[in-house]
Amino acid sequence: MQLYKQGLAYQSEVPINWCPSCKTGLANEEVYQGKCERCQTPVEKKNLKQWMLKITAYAERLLEDLDGLDWPASTLLMQKNWIGKSAGAQVVFEVAGGGEKIEIFTTRPDTLYGATYMVLAPEHELVAKITAPAQKAAVEEYQKQAALKSEFERADVEKEKTGAFTGAYAINPLNGAKIPVWIADYVLTGYGTGAIMAVPAHDERDYAFAKKFNLPIIEVIESKQGVAQAAYTGDGRLINSDIINGLNVQDAQAEIIKFLQDKNIGAAKTTYRLRDWVFSRQRYWGEPIPLVHCPKCGVVPLPESALPLRLPEVEKFEPSGTGESPLANVHDWVNTACPKCGGAAKRETNTMPQWAGSCWYYLRYMDPKNDTAFVAPEIEKAYGPVDCYIGGAEHAVLHLLYSRFWHKVLYDGGFVSTKEPYQKLRHQGLILAFSYRGQDGVYHGYDEVDLSDAAAPRLKATGAPLNSVIEKMSKSKHNVVNPDDILAEYGADAFRAYEMFMGPFEAGKPWDMKGIEGVSRFLKRVWGWAQNIKITDAKLPKEVEVLKHKTIKKVGEDIEAFSFNTIVSSLMILFNELAKYKEVDGDTLAVFLKLLHPVAPHITDEIWQNAGKQTFLLQEPWPAYDAALISGAEVEIGVQINGKIKDRVKINAGAGKEEYEAAALAAPKVKAALEGQSIIKVIVIPGKMVSLVAKPK
Repeated sequence: MQLYKQGLAYQSEVPINWCPSCKTGLANEEVYQGKCERCQTPVEKKNLKQWMLKITAYAERLLEDLDGLDWPASTLLMQKNWIGKSAGAQVVFEVAGGGEKIEIFTTRPDTLYGATYMVLAPEHELVAKITAPAQKAAVEEYQKQAALKSEFERADVEKEKTGAFTGAYAINPLNGAKIPVWIADYVLTGYGTGAIMAVPAHDERDYAFAKKFNLPIIEVIESKQGVAQAAYTGDGRLINSDIINGLNVQDAQAEIIKFLQDKNIGAAKTTYRLRDWVFSRQRYWGEPIPLVHCPKCGVVPLPESALPLRLPEVEKFEPSGTGESPLANVHDWVNTACPKCGGAAKRETNTMPQWAGSCWYYLRYMDPKNDTAFVAPEIEKAYGPVDCYIGGAEHAVLHLLYSRFWHKVLYDGGFVSTKEPYQKLRHQGLILAFSYRGQDGVYHGYDEVDLSDAAAPRLKATGAPLNSVIEKMSKSKHNVVNPDDILAEYGADAFRAYEMFMGPFEAGKPWDMKGIEGVSRFLKRVWGWAQNIKITDAKLPKEVEVLKHKTIKKVGEDIEAFSFNTIVSSLMILFNELAKYKEVDGDTLAVFLKLLHPVAPHITDEIWQNAGKQTFLLQEPWPAYDAALISGAEVEIGVQINGKIKDRVKINAGAGKEEYEAAALAAPKVKAALEGQSIIKVIVIPGKMVSLVAKPK
């Protein structure tokens, strides 16, 4: 309702992604490779009246505010690409003899003299108006064929180019040349203006189209090899371009934009790939939209006192297939009174998508029992934003983008105090499993396969006849591991510790029963050692004491860095030293149990209480390390540039971030690799590596 009142929710009849299996509309972000992300059915185009959210009004802020977030670089890049900011020019081409005008957006106004034809999306509103009678049948047939293709298929740069000539011509506003107007499915109505000027000499898709249909190709950026065999997409000097001849690309763009503005035939413009969010769904489940349609008053929101609006009880949940929600058939619920005039009105029958609640549910977690507000302002200020959010990378341009938009709307309305919902984000990797197709053609599960000596990758590499694969766990592949069985056999602590130990948090990791056996043996050794250890005042040798304090430091840092696998390995190293002794001091035992507690909470609490303690370990303070004790120790770290290790250096274990950075930049191989490069980011992971992000100067 707040979105509607702020003009950010509106109705529009638009060609939407329609899933014939789910019988509902989908947002662009819910379509993957031309298929419904829920059921993998090929998606069709269908014109329906939909509720839209004006996320495009926040495009620039969604882009700018990414800079201050501690998010994975890949996710930040995906959001930037999805928002897709482009700077260029809007240009108007007049249609010869018809009085119609075609507006296009181009990022390359410098190539206007090289435009030899125009292309409209098959759905463009001007197609019917400008098509010549002789071309009408061919154009309409092409439109029918294009409607059967998904946007993914149409946007595929490798597919063969197809099109139909409309019989119309447009006038190039710079040189007055008449150029033919075509329709082609590689131009999408949802991007830009749904029309392009085609410059085949300097665009690969336009070049392929021009070659197929024998259209002119005029080179306007000088290239050494010419454009007889391929489009030239590099930089260079402008040629065949009258007022901008001899200029480089950047200067030519500025000059052309100034000329277009002076002549009132174009202007500088910034566009975004991001499109408004198709927010309604034609199905029963989902929050009902709290608006009514009144013949007299139009669309009217319910009073807030009438919220929440609840779904009615129904017998049939299936969508109708006609484009209407199953709610349309619940007449007692649909027919209502207008909140404004009291006359007969009808409720909105579309429902909200599953993203509606997930856009802001984190706020309710802060204050879940408040019955007067979704969160009290003082609580939101105390706890917001979310310190660290863990979620799948598959939501990079779905939930994570939608939620940021929603949060900014709440911020503008004074409901929250921060511009962003999640300050830190980390993605967890998938747990993978081993499957193979047997001689019977059926996939067999993980437990039936010998994985000794990493048999899975070996079998795959040698082309074994069993068609071995490591892949996502799936019921259809019969490779799912039942956690209840693991818990029953190994216990919760071993299960938990093995999940941490499997590999880097963000990486996909194959499940290996032999791996959990190893972790289980480690915990059994800890348990056995603790039952027999004698607590005395005797101090351990200095090297063990140093190792203890180095482990405190490393485990603390690894928890912050989500490096859980190295936490377990560090504790194994420390324990191997402690296990040599039959008696230890009380502080050493306490430190080891506190460090192990996040990994194996049950046995560590049991050992703690068996030692006479009355508290739980989670109530105890985290151990502190002695920086002076470990300051003399050195660690070897890797230095990588753009993800590749270039050198290794030794550094004091207690060094600060600046010292790490200085040591990394002083490494000879790093210096050599950085010649001609500018450093744009430095990431220090204490005790492990320094990662440099660089680009050519």
